[in-house]
Amino acid sequence: MQHPVTVESTLTCPACGAARRATMPANACVVVYQCATCGARLRPKPGTCCVFCSYGSVPCPPMQAAGTP
Repeated sequence: MQHPVTVESTLTCPACGAARRATMPANACVVVYQCATCGARLRPKPGTCCVFCSYGSVPCPPMQAAGTP
């Protein structure tokens, strides 16, 4: 049985610590995200597919669907 996919995540900027709730695309990975507080351009950490998997409270929907925690 497949669990429902969450499309809301809280991104935390590693540069300034600001947290912002964001809606993730259901079928794509976001590789660049600009922090609304400090302007830092976030990119995925090595070994992760997107900024949500790197800095978000939940992984992106494609990774959730694949069963990645």
